[in-house]
Amino acid sequence: MNGSGVHNLSKLHSKAVDRRRFHSYKHSKSQIIGYTYKCAVDLNRRAFSVSDSSWGQSRILTGSFRSNKGRSRDVLIIPKVASDFRNHSTSIEPHVNDKNFERIYIQGGLNVKPLVIERIETDNNGLVKEDNNTGIDVNESGVNIDNVKGLNLTEPKIEREVSEVEKEAWKILRDAVVNYCGNPVGTVAANDPADKQPLNYDQIFIRDFVPSALAFLLNGEGEIVKNFLLHTLQLQSWEKTVDCYSPGQGLMPASFKVRTAPLDGSIDAFEEVLDPDFGESAIGRVAPVDSGLWWIILLRAYGKITGDYSLQERVDVQTGIRLILNLCLTDGFDMFPSLLVTDGSCMIDRRMGIHGHPLEIQALFYSALRCSREMLTVNDATKNLVAAINNRLSALSFHIREYYWVDMKKINEIYRYKTEEYSTDAINKFNIYPDQIPSWLVDWIPDEGGYFIGNLQPAHMDFRFFTLGNLWAIVSSLGTTKQNEDVLNLIEAKWDDLVANMPLKIIYPALESDEWRIITGSDPKNTPWSYHNGGSWPTLLWQFTLACIKMGKPELAQKAVALAEERLSADQWPEYYDTRSGRFIGKQSRLYQTWTVAGFLTSKMLLQNPEKASQLFWEEDYELLETCVCGLGKTGRKKCSRLGARSETRGQ
Repeated sequence: MNGSGVHNLSKLHSKAVDRRRFHSYKHSKSQIIGYTYKCAVDLNRRAFSVSDSSWGQSRILTGSFRSNKGRSRDVLIIPKVASDFRNHSTSIEPHVNDKNFERIYIQGGLNVKPLVIERIETDNNGLVKEDNNTGIDVNESGVNIDNVKGLNLTEPKIEREVSEVEKEAWKILRDAVVNYCGNPVGTVAANDPADKQPLNYDQIFIRDFVPSALAFLLNGEGEIVKNFLLHTLQLQSWEKTVDCYSPGQGLMPASFKVRTAPLDGSIDAFEEVLDPDFGESAIGRVAPVDSGLWWIILLRAYGKITGDYSLQERVDVQTGIRLILNLCLTDGFDMFPSLLVTDGSCMIDRRMGIHGHPLEIQALFYSALRCSREMLTVNDATKNLVAAINNRLSALSFHIREYYWVDMKKINEIYRYKTEEYSTDAINKFNIYPDQIPSWLVDWIPDEGGYFIGNLQPAHMDFRFFTLGNLWAIVSSLGTTKQNEDVLNLIEAKWDDLVANMPLKIIYPALESDEWRIITGSDPKNTPWSYHNGGSWPTLLWQFTLACIKMGKPELAQKAVALAEERLSADQWPEYYDTRSGRFIGKQSRLYQTWTVAGFLTSKMLLQNPEKASQLFWEEDYELLETCVCGLGKTGRKKCSRLGARSETRGQ
């Protein structure tokens, strides 16, 4: 390729693309056309491209691109090489004299803000280099299962003994990988070859990909995670309209799909299109509040595990973090620091009575705030945002620790509540009526142990046990050390209810009879002890493992993993299990569910390498304890629970 070819590469963002160029190379740089990101492909030509990710070194990948119609052609891919973003990420000038040069430009037109990076490795004559010695074969799933490496060049790929079940799990996980322009960008939600109606299970969900991402990261494979983070960032809702209304900037999609379509009516040229779903296609048309929170959490995990912090320092990534936070921290009418959401806005994405301030969202919100506090570059433009993060962290941790926590002592206190208190010093601040205490809870709560309730609103406490929210309260240190210990004590004491034949119940107990009809609207998928209504979800295993390792109880996680390992492979890796004890495969459960597979693999690797777990959880933040903004000390009535947590934690 001559110098004019290199010059052409710098103009890939132009709308007026010379069609003749598609006969000389495959163009895999994302383009923003409306709300769609496209990658034009000529299936008849061998060519090269500049990708959005790095393999750590220059390579030529020889493989085949297969369209939806089954056509297959050879293509050459030259992924961009790693570079030093600390020195170059804010520059817009081309470094044409460098061996590795970068250009940053803004694609698209009005309201389109993501920065796109090009990196091309050249020789001394300015020509693009080809390295045939490092070529690897790409199989049909798009991932080389033997040679793919991540960005962590200081640590080799983990070598260890694996069971036959783990080998099968890895094959299923790799078969679920989706390619975009020749590069892996995520995993489909489920990959059952016998499923003739996949619905949206053939898409890449942000929340579903998190355990897959961690499995790849813990195995030394970071490229797919970096690609996923960057492409979902590009899909961030800069401008999206649903029924003549546009949600706020910063909204992340629930999922996206890679589609292939003919290019401008051409017979031989095709384009790959990223097609996101922001909730406008979802059941109930609910925006995925948790997607942006999971994206921030995964971004931090990527840096911690790979040691590559340049990704989070990029200008476009920093902008993406700020947009998500601005969306979450927007002032409203709410009197509480917890995040107000509608029903179905998280993992429980159907009507289950979680509208308001569900624990799962609060725990993920708290985690995302702590992640952002670590990753944001502090300057004049962000100092107010950082201050807002600190204030919200302080207020939110107090709110959850004080008002969401229940144990035998607290329930007895609620049982004796006075109501209709009109005072700033009221004890029953939310006007909770004692008759709300459900009969099942009185005998169920153990003497030793407790948990965070599922939701809190005026005159309403949802006493159901929500597993994901409680586990993330432990992982993020949203709870005090004593509270975190008590949550695991409760799970251990109520093992037959929360784990039984398959870990772990998503909710306990299930809604039944009139409660089920009124709260779910008689949802036929959320019948009692099925799906979100008390079903058992193996994907929760990795989060349970992380919490157990943090609290010094890995034997609990090992017990749960061993239980799952006995059944998952034989049952073909179901999405969820039904019945009170989790004995049956879910009646509508998808098989070969990717996050079931990935959750199992991540749990196994965390238990075998517990030092890695410390990169994924948080300890108590003493600075937050020192800067409590709750103001309760002014009344003299009681001390802030944060102060008690500080003395409690330091005394251990």
